[in-house]
Amino acid sequence: MFLGRDSMKYAGLCARRLGAKKIFFVSDPGLESTGWVDAVFDILDHEKLKWVYYSNISSNPRDWQVEEGARLYEQQSCDVVFALGGGSPMDAAKGIALVTSNGGRVHDYEGANRIQKPLPPMVFMPSTASSGSDISQFAIITDMERQVKMSIISRTLVPNVSIIDPTLLTTKPRDLIIAAAVDALSHAVEAYVSRLAFPLTEVHSLRAIELIMKYLPLTLENNSLDNLEQLSIAGTSSAMAFSNASLGLDHALAHTLGGMLDVLHGIIHPILLPSAMRYNLPKCVDKLAEIGKVMIGGSMGSPEATALAGIEALETYFKSLGVSTRLRDIIPDRSKLPQICEMATFDSCLLSNPREAGVEDMMNVCNDAW
Repeated sequence: MFLGRDSMKYAGLCARRLGAKKIFFVSDPGLESTGWVDAVFDILDHEKLKWVYYSNISSNPRDWQVEEGARLYEQQSCDVVFALGGGSPMDAAKGIALVTSNGGRVHDYEGANRIQKPLPPMVFMPSTASSGSDISQFAIITDMERQVKMSIISRTLVPNVSIIDPTLLTTKPRDLIIAAAVDALSHAVEAYVSRLAFPLTEVHSLRAIELIMKYLPLTLENNSLDNLEQLSIAGTSSAMAFSNASLGLDHALAHTLGGMLDVLHGIIHPILLPSAMRYNLPKCVDKLAEIGKVMIGGSMGSPEATALAGIEALETYFKSLGVSTRLRDIIPDRSKLPQICEMATFDSCLLSNPREAGVEDMMNVCNDAW
């Protein structure tokens, strides 16, 4: 891992040291418009590396985009996968690497530990401080027929090299900075209370929460590299936490909502996360109290009171960002909620939630967030 300003200059060198002769470079039109894609072209050209560029990637990458990219990879005889972007290009790049090395369709690998063969070497450069796809064992791909986001989980999906350059964040608009930071915050919160959490992940979770609560407002006031670098560190810490401890109820519902409604992942968490935390409270009072201490800067009379005060402070924090905090803002038709909750029961993130949740329980969470 490289983390620091101007570290993107090492991209070509890293690819070459992994044996690259022809790179399959994945990004998206948004990054093209900022000039960062051209900057990477120059870096690869400087190393005299051949490359094939693929950018037919949308937010919430589709299964057919992965399969289209895999065909191009094979036709061009590429040998290293490079990705520049947020979670969408990086997850799509993982899907492409997976299909080209293991065959079949990306759907065949939904769930945990279904990948049998090694993937080609991967070099990833995140352009947001959120998804953690550059260091995580997760890939999220939309199944267009079922209208659901598939979670693919395997250690083989962790890229060989991650280059985290906060300079890339300087061109991000305000709404995407907020969405990315809130996504990282939700990763940290859910990883902290996860059934799979352990001391190392807990340290990273709490540090990420602390940094995001402090530096997101500062970044919105002053988009300085100092502030952006702290958000990059927070995003990386949250990714280290959730990649090892997994996620929970909030993400199970968010994946289903994102698949059905095709909405930006980061805008769902300010709506669902506080309600999911309230639902989980009976099973993790002490842990939510620790999060509460970070949120309010101290303790109340009891762990439960501290936890509840922290959840209320988080809701106030989200409102101060000017984002939607009610489910009705993104789902005008309430009648779709039972179907959404039914589909969410199949999401693998639910397995590590601290409290078991069925359809009725998730309906209660959605109603609380309505």
